[in-house]
Amino acid sequence: MSEQVILVEKSGECAVVTLNRPKAMNALSRELRAAIAETFDTLEADPRVRVAILTGAGKAFCAGLDLKELGAGADTVQGTVSTRDPVSSIGRFSGPVIGAINGVAITGGFELALACDVLIASTDARFADTHGRVGILPGWGLSQKLSRAIGIYRAKELSLTGNFLSAAQAAEWGLVNRVVEPAELLPACRKLADDMLSLVPECLSGYKRLIDEGYAESFGEALKTELRVSGAANKAVKSSEVEARREAIRQRGQSQKG
Repeated sequence: MSEQVILVEKSGECAVVTLNRPKAMNALSRELRAAIAETFDTLEADPRVRVAILTGAGKAFCAGLDLKELGAGADTVQGTVSTRDPVSSIGRFSGPVIGAINGVAITGGFELALACDVLIASTDARFADTHGRVGILPGWGLSQKLSRAIGIYRAKELSLTGNFLSAAQAAEWGLVNRVVEPAELLPACRKLADDMLSLVPECLSGYKRLIDEGYAESFGEALKTELRVSGAANKAVKSSEVEARREAIRQRGQSQKG
């Protein structure tokens, strides 16, 4: 029996999704791409799962497209990778996706990382965009997302050289939220997931969607979007509900002092 290329562990309202081709550095074979897409579509259909953590088995997060498989095919690269886009499926998951970047995230693996909402990196993590060294151009959003995340000049440096970026440099450039020791990676991501799950349930997915919609617009249009969406949502919030939550917010603030 062949090994499963993706593993899903559910705990409460959080699901940990693990790319499971460690011997191939979790390279994105046709089978794995389809499995990622199917997994996130299934999680989206499960009302019990509201946050997902995406990570890789072994030493790598994801080494990108399986070049060995691509090189053996007779089709063009576009024809080979156009079906079951895993990045779009991750984007359709309405809750936050936390990227637990445990090792290298290269090219297509870099694009998977950029599909996440928050990135926590192990000290072993490294990032590289080697599209230009393979001889192809990105089609899952990297050319546009990376410059918006770290600035156009830094993005051009990475993409036009194919050089690697360390976890520490990625944190300095604002690509990842923070860097932790390897043993602390999943615990840190689970703690972050728990913090997110402590929000008012309908706000978690709604706020994520509001941020994403506005980010894709000009600033002026984004402000209009916020006014429209918040106006409709806030009409349903009763003052008694706000008062009931106020003490819990105060206590949380006291516990996080310093």
